[in-house]
Amino acid sequence: QVQLVESGGGLVQAGGSLRLSCAASGRTFSPYAMGWFRQAPGKEREFVARITWSGGNTNTADSVKDRFTISRDYAKNTVYLQMNSLKPEDTAVYYCAARFRTAGPFENWGQGTMVTVSS
Repeated sequence: QVQLVESGGGLVQAGGSLRLSCAASGRTFSPYAMGWFRQAPGKEREFVARITWSGGNTNTADSVKDRFTISRDYAKNTVYLQMNSLKPEDTAVYYCAARFRTAGPFENWGQGTMVTVSS
């Protein structure tokens, strides 16, 4: 069983930055990929970014490209989401997730961390 715990959310003004962290524990942690997703009030959850655990290959949603960066730290079993130039439309609950298969849906999810961007 894998536990994912996000941290780093909060309130920030537009144009500011935050770094989210997602720490994994509970088993020998070797996922195929880790991802960040977000869900804004009244909207469906959407993909933000993903990274393959071994190769470090990344994909980022067009809506956050050039502003958000995903990275991982092997030693700490942690994945990060650096968010720069934040906009009010980035306000959402951010979730990290792990996928242990090479394809298909993400299987393990954190509880989420709230990010609020004020204008």
